[in-house]
Amino acid sequence: MSENGSNNGTGWTPDQPMVSIRDVHKSFGELEVLKGVSMDIMKGETICIIGPSGSGKSTLIRCVNALNNIQKGSILVEGQEVNDPDLDKLELRKKVGMVFQQYNLFPHKTAIENIMMAPIHVLKQDEKEVEEHARELVKKVRLEGKENSYPGELSGGQQQRVAIARSLAMNPDVMLFDEVTAALDPETVKEVLVTIQDLAEEGMTCILVTHEMGFAREVANHIYFTDRGIIVEHGTPSTFFDDAKDPRTREFLSQIL
Repeated sequence: MSENGSNNGTGWTPDQPMVSIRDVHKSFGELEVLKGVSMDIMKGETICIIGPSGSGKSTLIRCVNALNNIQKGSILVEGQEVNDPDLDKLELRKKVGMVFQQYNLFPHKTAIENIMMAPIHVLKQDEKEVEEHARELVKKVRLEGKENSYPGELSGGQQQRVAIARSLAMNPDVMLFDEVTAALDPETVKEVLVTIQDLAEEGMTCILVTHEMGFAREVANHIYFTDRGIIVEHGTPSTFFDDAKDPRTREFLSQIL
């Protein structure tokens, strides 16, 4: 795996990590949440980050799209240093889509209007083309017939799929998912996970913070287990679930599997 620390964002090539995280430290006041985390995500990979609450998982992925700044270390996205004080955060967020636990949809806009807003207002794209793309995305997330429904008329799982489509409307290269099923009823969890699985199978680079172990086992290329701000263990799903080495990993898995 080539080191691409000298790239300025124009020299990145797909044989290098799409996202490269090196020795990242993050504190909130006195509380050190990330204590030297490193990982590489290649183009087209699906990475699942799991671990107990408060282990730094969500903080880490929020650092990838510069929602959190870091105190030390480096995060490169396609060779662009996220920690650069001159970073254009808008440009970064065009490349790095993010879906949160809360759907954050505009309640007074229909599903399709929610999906169309950013491409029209941020990317200044042609409204007709944006609508065409939005309708394709509605199909992709299996919500045909719900285009003109308002968020209040949709189930939690449907709202979350609108949120995924809204993020995809910006044509990102990487998708971050932060506990996107945590607030959902069990019966709507699956429809959201199927949507993410479709994306992964199409080659979208996905980084997920999740408690859904069955999904991680089936879909992830690589799983990272974090505890108290460090990566305790990582591996492919089969080695991770069937042959975990660290006692903390084994204890965590014994509690949730």
